[in-house]
Amino acid sequence: MAHHDLLSIAGVPLGSRLLLGTAGYASPALLGEAIRASGSQLLTLGLKRSVQGGDNGFVELALQAARAQGARLLPNTAGCHTAREAIQLACMARELYGTAWIKLEVIGDAHTLQPDPFELLEAARSLVKLGFTVLPYCTEDLVLCRRLLDAGCAVLMPWGAPIGSGQGLINLPGLRTLRERLPDATLIIDAGLGAPSQAAQALELGFDAVLLNSAVAQARDPVAMAGAFADAVRAGRAAYRAGLMAPQDFARASTPVSGHPYLLGDAR
Repeated sequence: MAHHDLLSIAGVPLGSRLLLGTAGYASPALLGEAIRASGSQLLTLGLKRSVQGGDNGFVELALQAARAQGARLLPNTAGCHTAREAIQLACMARELYGTAWIKLEVIGDAHTLQPDPFELLEAARSLVKLGFTVLPYCTEDLVLCRRLLDAGCAVLMPWGAPIGSGQGLINLPGLRTLRERLPDATLIIDAGLGAPSQAAQALELGFDAVLLNSAVAQARDPVAMAGAFADAVRAGRAAYRAGLMAPQDFARASTPVSGHPYLLGDAR
């Protein structure tokens, strides 16, 4: 990837537009192989899991893999339901991992895992004031996204579909509008992607990156799937930069021949 086209978050250039979660792998070794295959330089880590002492092998492996690839760790506040809870967890993360970057999740509905916009915005405002680089998991609601940017969030991470559903980009008009109305914001599709083609579609729409976990961790071959997503993200970005042809509701011949003789070979 050309240097001038690197993804940049808070002034930090990243060599990949694929962000990878670290939960749900069959073993720490498999996680490590998947991280290497993905080429990801930003790895998310569930704080509640690590703080509560679960999956320590995975936590340590994520740290090792991050260092080996020159990647950064992005702790998240998954499992939080109030702004207060998320703020407390973020502060613990900063102490534990020495990073002020936080993926902010405040869940409002237990069934869909949809973010709570009110608690999310409150937490974002507080964390920015505390010096955090905040990457909020949100919906594609344009007004909410504008409020989060006004609060000082470095990046927005709208969902493609409910977490772990694998449905892809279920509200294409809403996502297109978000990209068009916030042309200067860094937008990363987070949650709901199940196939590399869906990741490519997100990049083709002009989104800056994708974050996924289950689609790789739950694959029959997570390492191969991580590589497939890496290829898809590169292809989607390249297509966006090249300029996709606009869809049309009528046919247009790719080789115009009207009014000109056209011979299929030599008649002699």
